Amino acid sequence: MAIIGLDHIQIAIPAGGEDRARRFYGDLLGMHEVPKPDNLSPTGCWFERGGVSLHIGVDPEFVPARKAHPAFLVDDLASLRTRLETANIETHDDKPVEGYARFFTFDPFGNRVEFMQRGET
Repeated sequence: MAIIGLDHIQIAIPAGGEDRARRFYGDLLGMHEVPKPDNLSPTGCWFERGGVSLHIGVDPEFVPARKAHPAFLVDDLASLRTRLETANIETHDDKPVEGYARFFTFDPFGNRVEFMQRGET
């Protein structure tokens, strides 16, 4: 038995946050919403882009993930940062990681999100 890949990332949001998730992950990040299977909870939403699947689930006892986070690889980190900051979303740098340029932000629910671009330090 061997792990052969990653199927999806799941993050939590509070009840009623789906429209804010759609604006952030869909409109700002350019992910495409995909239908959830009918047998799953009608709450939450799923997104995909570039081989990445993000499942957003509603947690009635939601607490934002301030340390644990998804790290998305992007092809134009500077443009994404500008887009987020133009939308009044704060971004911040962290310790450098060799071979990558990167920054962090928080989604509308306080979940930490990292964006990385290969080939830069």
